[in-house]
Amino acid sequence: MKTISLSQILSFHEKIVLSTGGSSGVKDIKLIESALNRGLATFDGNYLYESLELKIAAITHSLISNHGFVDGNKRVGVSVMLLLLNLNRIEINYSQEELINLGLSVASGVKNEKDIFSWIKNHVIKSSDSLTS
Repeated sequence: MKTISLSQILSFHEKIVLSTGGSSGVKDIKLIESALNRGLATFDGNYLYESLELKIAAITHSLISNHGFVDGNKRVGVSVMLLLLNLNRIEINYSQEELINLGLSVASGVKNEKDIFSWIKNHVIKSSDSLTS
């Protein structure tokens, strides 16, 4: 799985806040690190999240719900989801309203990583390795 580094997400957050408004800054760097690593977690040598989409859903969920940034957690979480899907050659089709609703639903606790996975799966157009790695 192609992923992004901590320094890249910090830079990405700054660009998002500059572009869309809000406060910049990190509230808890460990929560951001944890979110980025969640999708790659293993137990007994096996990934906890088997497919690319599950890994991305877990990372997205944690970025939004961990609140590692002072502001912009939903925007960063959803944007990183789109970036990771793109980096891993998974094309999806969605409306801005659907994307906003996804971020708000995760932030309010209505949706979890399994719901994000289902959302991704229902919006996939094309994937190089969809649902298998």
